[in-house]
Amino acid sequence: MRCCKAIIEDTVIAYNVKIADSFFKRLVGLLNRDKLEDDEGLLLKKCNQIHTIGMRFNIDAVFLNKEGEIVYIEKDMGAGKISKRIKNACQVLELQAGTADKYNIKLFDVIKFDVLL
Repeated sequence: MRCCKAIIEDTVIAYNVKIADSFFKRLVGLLNRDKLEDDEGLLLKKCNQIHTIGMRFNIDAVFLNKEGEIVYIEKDMGAGKISKRIKNACQVLELQAGTADKYNIKLFDVIKFDVLL
């Protein structure tokens, strides 16, 4: 799976973000994980709603429009939940719970992704 860094302005909020850009990768998502580390995340492409059914840990879910602008944030989303469908979102960045507060991530921030080779 490809990886990238997630950056807001000059701050890297996650160094190791996996990119889920197929149906199967989005379907599996973080289900096979026990936790996310501080610098990890999962970017779900072509996505405007998520669930945490079957997951074993909480996450921060950051919903982005096509320009990378944050249009919705679900902080500390617990296991077994289904998010709202966010009409103008087209991708979701899943991060370790608490990351949004740690980096003061807020609506209308723009997240850029640098793909790592």
